[in-house]
Amino acid sequence: MALRFADIARLPAPGDNTAIATRRIGAGSVVDDGRSSYTIDSTVPEGHRFAAAPIPAGEALRSWGLPFGYALRPIAAGEYLRNDRMLQALRLREVEFPLPDEPNFRDTALEPYSLDPARFQPAPPTERAPAGEMRWFQGYLRGGGRGVGTRNDIVVLATTSRTGAWARALAERLRGATDGVANVDDIVAVTHTEGGAGSPNNLQLLLRTLAGFVVHPNVGAVLIVERGDEAVSNTLLRRYLREHGYLLDDVLHRFVTLRDTFENDLERGEELLRGWIPRVAAQERSPQPVSALRIGLQCGGSDAFSGVSGNPLAAWAAHEIIRHGGAANLAETDELIGAEAYILQRVRDLATAERFLATIERFKERVGWHGHTAEGNPSGGNLYRGLYNIAIKSIGAAMKRDPRTRLDHVIEYGELMRAPGYYFMDSPGNDLESIAGQVASGCNMLLFVTGNGSITNFPFVPTIKIVTTSERFRLLADDMDINAGAYLDGVPMATLGEELTERICVVASGTRSVGELAAHSQVSIWRDWPQTGPVDLNHLIALARPRTGPLLQQADIAPESLPEAERALLGATFSAIETARGPRNEQVGLILPTSICSGQVALRIAARRNAALPDDPTRPLSRVVALAHTEGC
Repeated sequence: MALRFADIARLPAPGDNTAIATRRIGAGSVVDDGRSSYTIDSTVPEGHRFAAAPIPAGEALRSWGLPFGYALRPIAAGEYLRNDRMLQALRLREVEFPLPDEPNFRDTALEPYSLDPARFQPAPPTERAPAGEMRWFQGYLRGGGRGVGTRNDIVVLATTSRTGAWARALAERLRGATDGVANVDDIVAVTHTEGGAGSPNNLQLLLRTLAGFVVHPNVGAVLIVERGDEAVSNTLLRRYLREHGYLLDDVLHRFVTLRDTFENDLERGEELLRGWIPRVAAQERSPQPVSALRIGLQCGGSDAFSGVSGNPLAAWAAHEIIRHGGAANLAETDELIGAEAYILQRVRDLATAERFLATIERFKERVGWHGHTAEGNPSGGNLYRGLYNIAIKSIGAAMKRDPRTRLDHVIEYGELMRAPGYYFMDSPGNDLESIAGQVASGCNMLLFVTGNGSITNFPFVPTIKIVTTSERFRLLADDMDINAGAYLDGVPMATLGEELTERICVVASGTRSVGELAAHSQVSIWRDWPQTGPVDLNHLIALARPRTGPLLQQADIAPESLPEAERALLGATFSAIETARGPRNEQVGLILPTSICSGQVALRIAARRNAALPDDPTRPLSRVVALAHTEGC
């Protein structure tokens, strides 16, 4: 019996010659699209594409009306579409179904987009909602023009990586201190990996990001912490805030240098923050128009449906916020390479279009300094979930701009959004690094679209997580807020968009998102880059690998070679745990996430296991540790 096309696939746009399988389609299945029927030649995994019509050799394969590849030979309707990279990725995963031997299309070449100034036509402004349709939420109106907060948090901000541990320890020490206190949402640490040594190449970017954190409307008070000898100091940050017009005096703040023991500094920090709680609690929510909302648009762990359900849904809601005078921020520069034509369909003016394209080219140049190209972007997980190349990934990512929405502004990473409208912000494709820039630019709400269920939440900005398929939502209902997969199931986009817009207003008014309830929290700023211009990388590639080996043991060291103070320690002893590998000061249970995507889960597992450990010094495990990190997704 033939399968109905609508039951097993979707066309991203009318007229496309490729379709996305909404479930796995077995080889030999017959598909009826209402006009003709055809046979699937090889198993098509969920999220992968097959030809929805015959495609002659050399003709473009299209999704959303845009090319992502070219047929290497005539392709029959029903053929599973595969490029060489996809076949390699599936073989690496050792899938349980037979794979075709050869690819049937090649990737489209990523040529610089050519903008003809003589033919450019500026787009009219995005339609504004009538005054009678005004939407509202309950927010914290900040003085001095800082905007409106959707949260009222006390923030412990580490200026560099070197004070991160102290900031986290202080926030942990005060866990629960604001429970039951009206108008104070939390005490949170904001830590990162940057600025701890040398003079970083990302110094100005780092200062701009930290400055944006300090004056963010969701910050009720901020403690800014240094050690005093870092490349990024409190003095440098304070000067940057003053010289660039950030509204520092309108934020309850204190710059602190750690000079005493770790514990003594913690005691002083705790005393200061406890004294701030009543002052922060004096700030109350009040009715605010949604024109005060600044929405950060993000995606991570993307799949083939991100551009069909999740991203268009986020775009619909962002368009609605902009209609009411608010702003939205699109980022991840490298994930728009190849989608320039779509983004530039509606642009404010020629200067904005040119700045957008210049930002794209600058990013490609910077990537080239490090021996990479944009074509390397899709991760292994992206490929497995049906994103064949950067062109198709970018086209899907670009769907976070609703076709009705005009591109109004192009800004640098972390640059403040000072007017309503739709923004593009330069940033890397790493979700966390991109989000940090959006928060620094003033986003007070984040919409995060995910295909695989990536878990992320910024410490003081609520994140509404949108998953792309109903099946994935059912699996991750405790970790996701919105099921965009309902669109694939037949619910109109306008219905889902209205529901999401209402959810935005509810969360902005104080209702916790799923990520907040689970205490998910991640921060990573756009990391320092080692190259500052085009260089010959061959000498770096040819460098010998660092020598590795075990650390020297006491028996390997001649006592007479040591300084006197160290010789005195040779006879020292400590209370140890005897193991098969020798004495150890503790036995740690290690949870090692393989990528950033599983880091939050690993941390939560470790916390639960530690809470369940018996209060017994002879227990086999001292503690459980999760080594969460920012790589690999």
